[in-house]
Amino acid sequence: MTTRDVFLGRVRDARGPATPPTEPVRGYRHAGVLSPAERAELFCERAGEYRARVERTTDVAALVASTGARRLVVPDGVSADWLPETVERVADDRLTPHDLDALDGVLTGCTVAIAETGTIVLTAGPAEGRRALTLVPDLHVCVVRETDIVELVPEAFERLSGVDRPITFVSGPSATSDIELDRVEGVHGPRNLVIVVVP
Repeated sequence: MTTRDVFLGRVRDARGPATPPTEPVRGYRHAGVLSPAERAELFCERAGEYRARVERTTDVAALVASTGARRLVVPDGVSADWLPETVERVADDRLTPHDLDALDGVLTGCTVAIAETGTIVLTAGPAEGRRALTLVPDLHVCVVRETDIVELVPEAFERLSGVDRPITFVSGPSATSDIELDRVEGVHGPRNLVIVVVP
């Protein structure tokens, strides 16, 4: 018998007989109860609490123009109606991080948004582009359709079932705090997040 065996035997004796693990409580909500209008309202409120600029409009192009951006990288699946004539649409021809950093920002859609947490979910779909597009530029303008807002996280995961691309959950602009709790923005992504909620 080794010293290790002796030591572990003493630990087992001190602990007493093993007890079966406790089954975790799984009584969380799987389906929301809010109406579509209430979901949209809650999403706007919660996303705003993260210091995102949240706007509800039917004129996405006018809102994009109000950001002051002049050159935006825009994935292929984004509607041309969302971009004002004053803004140059830059195609993502495998732009480098340096190229992306030189642009004013990015304009995308999203796969789903979660009202309870104020979160947008990106899956690198046609209207979202690859992950680097939404992490490198300093401004991210994301258009969220009311029909894509769910109330709860489990409902979002249902919609994401079968997605085999990278999934990114975004709750507000990039922010972190040091040990002194000083907030620093822009370390892990854009400092400015504009969420445009459309009918």
